[in-house]
Amino acid sequence: MTQTFKIMAAVDLSNYSAASVRYSVELAMKLDAELLLINVINQRDLDMVQRTMLGYEAFSFPNYLSEQEQDRETKMKDLFMAVSPGRVRCRYIVKNGIPYLELLAAIEEEKPNLIVVGIKGRSNLADVVVGSTARKMYRRSPVPLLTIPAGYDQAS
Repeated sequence: MTQTFKIMAAVDLSNYSAASVRYSVELAMKLDAELLLINVINQRDLDMVQRTMLGYEAFSFPNYLSEQEQDRETKMKDLFMAVSPGRVRCRYIVKNGIPYLELLAAIEEEKPNLIVVGIKGRSNLADVVVGSTARKMYRRSPVPLLTIPAGYDQAS
């Protein structure tokens, strides 16, 4: 029995995500692979929300987190549906925590053959070219890592 080729695509839901999803779908079609789209809600952002909303009795952090997870899964589904001709099997994963650590944990759990990450960079100079999560994944990923540069719009 042959094992299905599995591609995991990290999706941060930024403007750059569509290119990564489009490329991942094309690759999955060519390889007859299963596609896993994964999004990580950054622990730093969750901590900020908890600190900001401290003392507001009407605010429920568990409800907020559940809404965020559902919203992100819906957005990943929308991205996938916008580029998929329907021949690719796709699953969606939303995790909470430090992005690169959660991606590494998902690799361990899901055992993909390849991970696709978009690179865009957001903050300090070292991260402008690559992005902090992608940079950390370069050094730690136990599976091949394919990067999609910001602005890439062809998947052929």
